[in-house]
Amino acid sequence: MIAPNIDDRTAERRARDEAIAAEPLLPPPELPAGAQTSSVETHFARRRRPVALAGIVENGLVRPLDASIKLAESSRVIIVTSE
Repeated sequence: MIAPNIDDRTAERRARDEAIAAEPLLPPPELPAGAQTSSVETHFARRRRPVALAGIVENGLVRPLDASIKLAESSRVIIVTSE
């Protein structure tokens, strides 16, 4: 049997959480009559795959070591460091 966790939220936070939980659910989105449906797998397959690159972080900016690689200005990166 799993032991329940101790609720260490403040009274204000607990009241806010209860108020949010009590709000009515949003209605389903209104779609056009001929809208095509697709599976979650199809939706995520359209996204670009992550790419691993060697680079340097300087003053908060990521600079790939290979100068021929250009990242879009709004690219998201995950920084993995080594000593």
